[in-house]
Amino acid sequence: MSDAPATDARLRTGADRLARVRLVLYEPQDSINIGAVVRVMKNMGIGQLALIRPLHFDENRIEVVAHATRDVVAGIRHCDTLEEAIGDCVDIVAYSGRRRAARWAFETPESAAGRLLDAAAEGPVAILFGREDHGLPAEVIDRAHAIVTIPTTEHMSLNIAQAALVACYELHLAAGDATRRLAPPRKAGGTPTGEQMERLFEDCEQTLEQIAFFRTRNPELVLRALRSVILRARPDTRELEMLRAMAIEVRRTIERERKTAVAEALGAASAAAPDGEHR
Repeated sequence: MSDAPATDARLRTGADRLARVRLVLYEPQDSINIGAVVRVMKNMGIGQLALIRPLHFDENRIEVVAHATRDVVAGIRHCDTLEEAIGDCVDIVAYSGRRRAARWAFETPESAAGRLLDAAAEGPVAILFGREDHGLPAEVIDRAHAIVTIPTTEHMSLNIAQAALVACYELHLAAGDATRRLAPPRKAGGTPTGEQMERLFEDCEQTLEQIAFFRTRNPELVLRALRSVILRARPDTRELEMLRAMAIEVRRTIERERKTAVAEALGAASAAAPDGEHR
């Protein structure tokens, strides 16, 4: 799904930026919960919903809970992979009640709403919600640019629709009146998509492998920390491509040095050999 960065004035209104917000439910287990999320979206002016491998999906049950929402239901995207759901998004936040060991960028629902609306000027944005029983797995949270935690008491178990209501309500407030013009995006270089971010992480991983950085370190922990640092920095497209070029150039330099060393070794061996052994 392509959605090129917009330059026209209509994307400076709150309503049009809300239209670029996509709720993503990861392996939802109950059609009633999906219906409750659809009802929230309809009330708060958010129209995009993606479902990743839902355990049950019954449109009739959804509409029992969410009346007059056929337009939202008809637009639901069914995805087999996380990449299908968020690959084109320029900013991704994950709602989770569990704090992780990595130093992730944490947002409140209010600050996340402002962040997402700013990013929506340049492309689709996504909000990830996990399964009703176990929430989001670590490998899905890894794809998020920030984690949102809803302030609660020590009892932090919220229904998926309750969490979606908090998220969408803050977005609705942040968007304000549909005729209000929002500030233009701050990043002159444009905001990178999730796919572009993944290419950077893949190049960094290949480079670290080539310099044997993982010889005495845990690759998973190193790469997760690297993600955390880069995502907190929120580089624009120009900055991201510069980082990627650095990683690629390190590998190319290593390869050039290796070829030079091999050529020099062969030359030295040839010079040292007796005349009769020259080929």
